[in-house]
Amino acid sequence: MSSGSGSVETDDDGLIRLQKLLAMSNVASRRKCEELMLDGQVEVDGEIVTRLGTKVDPRTAVIRVSGKRLPPVSEKVYLVLNKPRGVVSTMSDPEGRRTLQDLVDDRPERLFHVGRLDTDTSGLIILTNDGDFAQRLAHPSYEVDKTYVAEVEGEVYRRTIKQLLEGVTLDDGPVTVTQARIVEAGAAKSIVELVIHEGRNRIVRRLLDHLGHPVRRLTRTRIGPVALKGLKSGELRELTLDELGELLDSAKL
Repeated sequence: MSSGSGSVETDDDGLIRLQKLLAMSNVASRRKCEELMLDGQVEVDGEIVTRLGTKVDPRTAVIRVSGKRLPPVSEKVYLVLNKPRGVVSTMSDPEGRRTLQDLVDDRPERLFHVGRLDTDTSGLIILTNDGDFAQRLAHPSYEVDKTYVAEVEGEVYRRTIKQLLEGVTLDDGPVTVTQARIVEAGAAKSIVELVIHEGRNRIVRRLLDHLGHPVRRLTRTRIGPVALKGLKSGELRELTLDELGELLDSAKL
């Protein structure tokens, strides 16, 4: 089942048996789902449910299996795109430059982008037609960790990484970097990877520039549980149920 499939057969009250919903969501076979319930591994709205045949509303119930969130059944779509360099992070552009909309033109939904990437930065960006989700996930208080790989000028030394981790203050305030490492270091250029959870404008570029290493190329390789791996430039895919479950938790939805 894809995260966007909202066609689940329910009874007249809009309810469905819990073990049937779990099996339809590809958690496991119906039999195995019943075992998980009896074993106390299934939680609905914060309470463990062991009674087989318990009915739930698939659109609103907050279900966890072995602690992992199972997203509600919905008509909404949650997509991840590997944005190419040079594409503007908007759905339309008065200057006629290439936008995200050009890459998703064949989708019937009206999509919003979650946060943005600089035009000259490539990598992961999430698109959805769920406005609440987009707004919450982009809000600073719910910011999830984002991983960037930057090719910079000059040789990066361990002391620079130490500086990043200790915290750097830019003209608009301090920046917290949760992880940083040197991927490759050379006299003319180096590659560094850093994890940061805020989305201030051009923050990674300004941070590295401030430390004397102007960025030549920048790619966002991860947003929370969602990784770029295997997604070619300009390609799009649906979020998996695990990824979506984790992001819904991050956004407290």
